[in-house]
Amino acid sequence: MSPSSETAHGQRLVIVESPAKAKTIKGYLGPGYIVEASVGHIRDLPSTAAEVPDKYTGEVRRLGVDVDHDFAPIYVVNADKKSQVSKLKSLLAESDELFLATDEDREGEAIAWHLQQVLKPKVPVHRMVFHEITKTAIQEAVANPRELNQRLVDAQETRRILDRLYGFEVSPVLWKKVMPKLSAGRVQSVATRLVVERERERMAFRTASYWDLVGTFGTGRTPADAANPETFGARLASVDGKRIASGRDFGSDGRLKAGSANTLHLDEQAVRQLAAALEQTAFSVRSVESKPYRRSPYAPFRTTTLQQEASRKLGFGAKRTMQVAQKLYENGFITYMRTDSTTLSDTAISAARTQVTQLYGADYLPDAPRTYASKVKNAQEAHEAVRPSGDRFRTPAETGLSGDDFKLYELIWMRTVASQMKDAVGQSVTVRVGGAAADGRDVEFSASGKIITFHGFLKAYVEGADDPNAELDDRERRLPQVTQGDPLAAERITPEGHATKPPARYTEASLVKELEDREIGRPSTYASIIDTIIQRRYVFKKGTALVPSFLSFAVVNLLEKHFGRLVDYDFTARMEDDLDRIAAGEAQSVPWLKRFYFGEGEGAAGGAAEAGNGDGDHLGGLKELVTDLGAIDAREISSFRISDDLTLRVGRYGPYVERASVVEGEPGRRADIPDDLPPDELTVELAEELLAKPSGDFELGPDPVSGNMLVAKDGRYGPYVTEILPEGTPKTGKNAVKPRTASLFKTMSLDTVTLEDALRLLALPRVVGTDAEGAEITAQNGRYGPYLKRGTDSRSLTSEDQLFTITLDEALAIYAQPKQRGRAAAAPPLKELGTDPVSERPVVVKDGRFGPYVTDGETNATLRKDDEVETITPERGYELLAEKRARGPVKKVAKKAPAKKAAAKKTTTTKTAATKTAAKKTAAKKTTTKTAAAKKTAAKKTAAAETTATDEG
Repeated sequence: MSPSSETAHGQRLVIVESPAKAKTIKGYLGPGYIVEASVGHIRDLPSTAAEVPDKYTGEVRRLGVDVDHDFAPIYVVNADKKSQVSKLKSLLAESDELFLATDEDREGEAIAWHLQQVLKPKVPVHRMVFHEITKTAIQEAVANPRELNQRLVDAQETRRILDRLYGFEVSPVLWKKVMPKLSAGRVQSVATRLVVERERERMAFRTASYWDLVGTFGTGRTPADAANPETFGARLASVDGKRIASGRDFGSDGRLKAGSANTLHLDEQAVRQLAAALEQTAFSVRSVESKPYRRSPYAPFRTTTLQQEASRKLGFGAKRTMQVAQKLYENGFITYMRTDSTTLSDTAISAARTQVTQLYGADYLPDAPRTYASKVKNAQEAHEAVRPSGDRFRTPAETGLSGDDFKLYELIWMRTVASQMKDAVGQSVTVRVGGAAADGRDVEFSASGKIITFHGFLKAYVEGADDPNAELDDRERRLPQVTQGDPLAAERITPEGHATKPPARYTEASLVKELEDREIGRPSTYASIIDTIIQRRYVFKKGTALVPSFLSFAVVNLLEKHFGRLVDYDFTARMEDDLDRIAAGEAQSVPWLKRFYFGEGEGAAGGAAEAGNGDGDHLGGLKELVTDLGAIDAREISSFRISDDLTLRVGRYGPYVERASVVEGEPGRRADIPDDLPPDELTVELAEELLAKPSGDFELGPDPVSGNMLVAKDGRYGPYVTEILPEGTPKTGKNAVKPRTASLFKTMSLDTVTLEDALRLLALPRVVGTDAEGAEITAQNGRYGPYLKRGTDSRSLTSEDQLFTITLDEALAIYAQPKQRGRAAAAPPLKELGTDPVSERPVVVKDGRFGPYVTDGETNATLRKDDEVETITPERGYELLAEKRARGPVKKVAKKAPAKKAAAKKTTTTKTAATKTAAKKTAAKKTTTKTAAAKKTAAKKTAAAETTATDEG
């Protein structure tokens, strides 16, 4: 078939996932083709019980899967896709052929299958696949379609069912025992455990200090030049044959590791004594060891290495990287971005080699093309590596791209071209310098150097590193040309102290690498998994580091103690192997699901080998695990000992520290813990400090009118005053009474607030008076500060004190002025911090409505409680901006429009038929209302769907 033969074949409908992809492809196909988007998945498992057809009841309705009948899934068309499905059906009715052009991976194949099932085409159906969106690739895909790959569809369906069972069965346990609206997932829970375990290691870590010497040695030769320096630095390596201890010799307990008998641990005093003993020492070169240096190019990008490098070099999170890559792919700039492959097509290799010659010269082109084998186990995508699209690569300058699109394309382009260049070569040299100290001890210093004689691929691309102190591949360290026996003069010998550091927290890049190295989950889903654990508040970002919340400690604690297998790293990786065997047709889906859900025995069909796990491991039976919850002590799960009498607890409203009460049965003293406090920073000293702060339960005195006691409290969102309602006051229902509450002014504090202050605060809003037309003017305190209100017209006040002092005449004078539109003139910055390393824009501190904040003109970040304008450093400002960027924009929740009241019936005469129609509509409306009300109860029972995200897809 050819795209130009529309006259012979009539109209063809091509369905892709996104409108952007449809627009690009449409330009390559021309007349005779209609290209329309499904806008992602059109059908899925129901998200709530209300979406499940009425014929299903019980567990099927709750899970959306019939576990008693071979785990048959219940699929429903998404509510927001019904209009698009109708449009696709209408277009299909006018077409002679259907081309399903979704992505060629498990998820894309599943979308194509669902489209076929829902649209029920009566015309020929073709599966159209391509890995890049270029004219040639699209035309070849149309000319060479294939059939749907049912094996891929079944594999994706098995994963979807598995993740539904895991999420919908385990998440309710978390609601009951930890906190409502939490979620668990096959991979997200394991990823969370990794982050928590790293924080535990940091908490258990004990710092060790060690010292050594750094010497600067001179050769005495002149003149010196860059290629042959006169001096070089070397570090103390051994004393009397014993190796000097360095950071790697110490364990997490701060002690030397076992097997360190030949290691010498020096403290400050010992090092200074040794330095003094070396002041008159004559040094000489004891050995020079030279080895050839060779570095081969890095493989082209696959999904995970692209995410890691974009994080290191561009500061992109995994989600942001994939969003930009998706856009580049859909607009025809790069190949498909979800891939496990590092291979390049012959066309791509030819394009890369051509650009090597054009840009760097023939000397940088190897004689034969380079090929790269995938290191990913069970790589399932049949794609190329992520590379620029087409048979000729556009340089970044030729693309017309800008911003994030340009940065990511340039990264991909450089990596792809560099992969077809020659090795970098050079020499690495190690020089040992020795001498005898005045006290007779023999010492040796060591220096290492590297000279790159031919940079090869390093001219085009140098890979980043997760460790900011790591040396990159293109760095040179030149040593003078010396030979054994050459005398050297010690110009300086300086003692240096060091301290071991706790293991670094995961970044998005290093967590992606860890998950891939452990073979947990699918690389193409890591971005969504990291986004999920951040959105669920299990993890937050501090700079680029992923910090677990105290909430995640409670969740992981429960899962480890009562669902250990489900968050075991090896077990999760073996499950991935099982799923890959199912995809390959080497195992059957239903027996494996039965074994996972019901366990081995009567509920399972077949043995372990038949179920797809030949090692005979017992999956445990998820259903039984979540049925008996009596052994789970909710308080114990969420409690963590800080000291003998101090305990951290994770409550339903957040974490707090508690001191045990001296009186049995009475609650202890409590203090809230800041939400953004890293767990490894909660020390006994900090806990004591939090408890020592005013608790906020200060009785100010009774209200002279109501008699209710007024108290001042320190809440999670700041200090406030409230009233204590009498016992027996209804708190829920139609007759519920809420206590009056008001935040303290910025000029007030818990230490100084009085009963009079509280009465004035609780009296707000204050009626100032009425204008000439009888409209009431009130003074109110809102989220944006103090203001006046007259009807719908509000005007800002300059200070909180004006709420009590402003007179009617002053208020009328304010309203007599024209209302200010837009923003007032910008105030000068409070402080300038420098240039942000990510946005490369100037960073300043400004005073805003909610207090001082840092901004680079694009991103704003409010200063924290401990940050002061006078003392904040540039690095702290950059860190706050990085954290804000990592969180992304605040999602605005759209307010639901109030239900419209039925229009009043017209009294004009209408036709009888119209009256009957209206009557039918009314009856139908009543029936619908009853049905919806009946469904509400069932929907409440299955709120799991609303709080558990799809773990993988």
